[in-house]
Amino acid sequence: MKTVVSLAKLAEALELTNLTPEIDMTKIELTTPDINRPALQLTGYYDHFVKERVQIIGYVEYSYIVQMPIEERKKSYEKFVSSGIPCVIFTTLTEPSEDMLNIARRYGVPTLVTERTTSVFMAEIIRWLGVELAPSISVHGVLVDVYGEGVLIMGESGIGKSEAALELVRRGHRLVSDDVVILRKVSDVTLVGSAPDLTRHFIELRGIGIIDVKTLYGVEHVKDTQAIDLVIKLEDWNREREYDRLGMEEEYTEFLGNKVVCHSLPIRPGRNLAVIVETAAVNHRQKKMGYNAAQALYRRIQENMLTQREEKG
Repeated sequence: MKTVVSLAKLAEALELTNLTPEIDMTKIELTTPDINRPALQLTGYYDHFVKERVQIIGYVEYSYIVQMPIEERKKSYEKFVSSGIPCVIFTTLTEPSEDMLNIARRYGVPTLVTERTTSVFMAEIIRWLGVELAPSISVHGVLVDVYGEGVLIMGESGIGKSEAALELVRRGHRLVSDDVVILRKVSDVTLVGSAPDLTRHFIELRGIGIIDVKTLYGVEHVKDTQAIDLVIKLEDWNREREYDRLGMEEEYTEFLGNKVVCHSLPIRPGRNLAVIVETAAVNHRQKKMGYNAAQALYRRIQENMLTQREEKG
């Protein structure tokens, strides 16, 4: 299914002023994170014009429009607006004339303005659309921000994911989502997780019910989005299985084509999951900073063996 976002949501998120409130923006859907500055189109060149993009008119385009003769300006702007574009956004304190607004109303094209400069606004809208329109999937799990690392805890239903998340919250970390996590691929190396609107900030605890983390523990213990840095899969202890005890080589799991470091964590009575998750997060951060404890131990053992051989020799 193709990801879309409404123009009304964009206008609200980026605090845009709507000069055509009579046009219903909730029914206008944006399908691409790319944008366009219609410099060539205003001169009459429409070859290779991608009309699905948000159209941004900055100070340069605005200066070109206002210096045109009135009739030529109307004709040029009408051809531009009638081409099927979703909207026009004016930046850098520029505003369209009344005849330009009338043309936009006639063709049902919303016209918005922002006080931000063109370059700043372009960076902001591309970032926002890139996240909102990124390919996404929903996974069963719990996402927590632990020391700045996004830890996605997965496992069978009832294995203790929510309880571990609650203990992490009590220890000062932040909940992003419980039960269902929406993953968005914002780049080839970055996955961002968030909660569905309906369940944001809530945790389900069997035997107790639904609790509101934001209300019980405060706004500092919740977060709306978080990049996924580490996946921890909880599973029942299996005596027949060999578990990794050194961590010399990383294991990965894949979402939307992106690989994420993954640890399989066997569950036994008495294990403090919150402390183990904290340790895994800190250890992962340490590896990103260039230090691997398992490799350091291996080098120490190799050096010790070499020293013993030299002493015997």
